[in-house]
Amino acid sequence: MRSELEAAKAKAEATYNLAAELFESGSNAFWSRHGEGTIERLKLEPGSAVLDVGCGTGASAIPAAERVGPRGKVIAVDLAEKMLSQGRARAAERGLTNVDFRRGDMTGLGFPDMHFDAVVCVFAVFFVPEMERLVGELWRMVRPGGQLAITSWSKGFLEPCVTHFWDEVERRRPDLKRAFNPWDRIAEVATMRQMLQAAGIKDAVVEEVQDRQVLASPEDWWTVVLGSGLCWTVDQMSPGDAESVRAAGVSWLRDSGVTALDTNVIYARARKPQA
Repeated sequence: MRSELEAAKAKAEATYNLAAELFESGSNAFWSRHGEGTIERLKLEPGSAVLDVGCGTGASAIPAAERVGPRGKVIAVDLAEKMLSQGRARAAERGLTNVDFRRGDMTGLGFPDMHFDAVVCVFAVFFVPEMERLVGELWRMVRPGGQLAITSWSKGFLEPCVTHFWDEVERRRPDLKRAFNPWDRIAEVATMRQMLQAAGIKDAVVEEVQDRQVLASPEDWWTVVLGSGLCWTVDQMSPGDAESVRAAGVSWLRDSGVTALDTNVIYARARKPQA
């Protein structure tokens, strides 16, 4: 029997390979928006070495590569090869040769102690059961004077639509009803700070930022579903049930006049003391 960690990794890999095709759609612009927001807060210096774990299609890795310049280096790691392929294509379009997208497991990368000027983890830390252990491992690889950035969702991600989505899923496949979101464990400033302290990080800047993703039409909601972690649930359903959930959601958005989703975020960053 696979361990809880191995099962979580396998699910994350499968989910985001499914989501890769729509990850960069306009309705899912929140991924890039918060990736860029993470990098902006770090104020990276040209020539810096950066590690981005759970990098997806490069929402934070690409702006990091642009900021550190040709003398710098970004290593971007993810389990989902389809995400990495898109990241490589996006970097090539921008003429970036200082970012290396590679498949890897963020829980066992094997880099030396104090190897990077910055380590970044955007919307990925909550995929592992023991977040504190993972964050401690990421912190180990930060040089003295360097920074660690952890970004996660705040409460109410994709509301008001996601509650309706789960209600419709439960009508057809109650076995797929999600009891909680993995990011709920760190969806507040206080719980994020507690997690970081448990990982050995005492002085972190943690802030919640309000954000909304505007939908051009009710149909865009399904693009969000298929371009996010919700796509795994859809993939477990029969085509008929999935279509029923889609149609019910689009109809509900149209009737309710909902035109935007909550995409609030928790940004955390810490600088390692000089030796």
